[in-house]
Amino acid sequence: MAIQCSIQFNEVSDSQAFEPETDLKEPQSVIASPNWDVAEFDSNLIVIRPSSVCLNLEDLKCFEVVDRQFHRYGITFENAIALQPSNPAYPPRTGTNVLMGAPKSGWMEVAFLQPVDQFCCYVTSSQRMLLSVYDHQNRLLARKSLNKPNLAGSDSSISPNAPFRIEVPNISRITFYAFDGQLTLSDLSFSF
Repeated sequence: MAIQCSIQFNEVSDSQAFEPETDLKEPQSVIASPNWDVAEFDSNLIVIRPSSVCLNLEDLKCFEVVDRQFHRYGITFENAIALQPSNPAYPPRTGTNVLMGAPKSGWMEVAFLQPVDQFCCYVTSSQRMLLSVYDHQNRLLARKSLNKPNLAGSDSSISPNAPFRIEVPNISRITFYAFDGQLTLSDLSFSF
C-alpha cells in the first residue's frame, strides 16, 4: 500500500512558508496508522518522538467513527467518520478514504494531546467553511476560511481538496465548520 505524505506545502505564500533553521537535523516523520503500534517504527524499541506525523486513513473502515484511533500519536477527533466517498464531488486527495464531519453535519474537531506548531490538511466543502485554531486555554490563535464551496465537478474557482496550513505555536484544538453543509478532510499531518 502506497501512502503519500509530505509536510512540504508549496501552495502557501512566501510570508507563510515554514523556514527551517539551518543547524537543525532532518526531522523524523512517522506515518501514523490506527492499526500500528508506535514501537513498530523502531527495531531497537528506543522511544523516539517524531517531529512530524502524517495520518494514514486507509486502515480505517468505511463509516467507522473516528475519535481515538490515533491517540497514541497525540491526536483525537470529535464528530468524524471515515468514508470512501460514493459522491464524486468529494474526492480523496490520495488513497480512497477521507474524514467527514458526521453524524452532526458540517463540523469536526481535531484535538492534540500536546500542543503542535503546524497542522496541514486538504478540505472539500459544500458550503463556505471556517477553520478556527485554539490554544489549551481556548484562546483563538488563528482563523482561516474557504470562502465558497469547492466540490469537484462544480463551477467553483477553488479546486476540491483545498490546502490548509496553519503555523502558530501551541495549537491544542482546531474546529472546522461548514455552514449548513458537508465537509471532508484528507492527508492530515502535524508537526511539533
